[in-house]
Amino acid sequence: MAKGLQIPLLRSWFKGRFLFLLASILLLFALKPFLTGFAGLKTLLNIFLSVVLISAVYAVSLKKQTALVGVLLAAPMFLGMWVTMPLLNMLSLGFGMLFLAYTIIHILTYIFRTEEISRDVIYGALVVYLLLGIAWGFAFTLLEGLQPGSFNVPAGQTQEIRELFFYYSFITLTTLGYGDITPLTVPANSLSLLEAVIGQTYLAVLVARLVGVHIAQAMERKSS
Repeated sequence: MAKGLQIPLLRSWFKGRFLFLLASILLLFALKPFLTGFAGLKTLLNIFLSVVLISAVYAVSLKKQTALVGVLLAAPMFLGMWVTMPLLNMLSLGFGMLFLAYTIIHILTYIFRTEEISRDVIYGALVVYLLLGIAWGFAFTLLEGLQPGSFNVPAGQTQEIRELFFYYSFITLTTLGYGDITPLTVPANSLSLLEAVIGQTYLAVLVARLVGVHIAQAMERKSS
């Protein structure tokens, strides 16, 4: 009986969390360019976003074990923020990718299991799109760290390498393609192509479907 009451309670507690998560990610992107000289504050913002993601994993799964796995995957990512060691930084990127993939899978599972397409579900789909861009940013950074010279980067670039590849990731995800950063190796080409295909397919299939179903449901409610 207690478990039966707990699930609706957690669902109610989770309502609106995707909007909060979406706003948090967008706010983080908006603030980061202005926080270049404040390394401590940047770390706090990264930790804040990771905590929100872990809470999102827990909320959509309704299981403590799931949140625990999320924490274990995120812990090396946190450590990489504080300690500057090449090997640890590579491990941090790898675990960051696993953590984001884990979060994406659970959010998508929640979305597909939800019968009512609400605004919150659409926000969740948008969050997944942004998380895909962040995950690929980690992948590009890791690839460049393991195989230096995988990308052609403009001379005189002063951005931190991870921030630079976040930028490249979202340019690729949206197929905007300014051409200032270009892949030079087969793995770099393959990763870039895969991200572009997944990004466009995701928008065309999932988000468009969710928005269409949401509109249809709203019209049906008005007519009834």
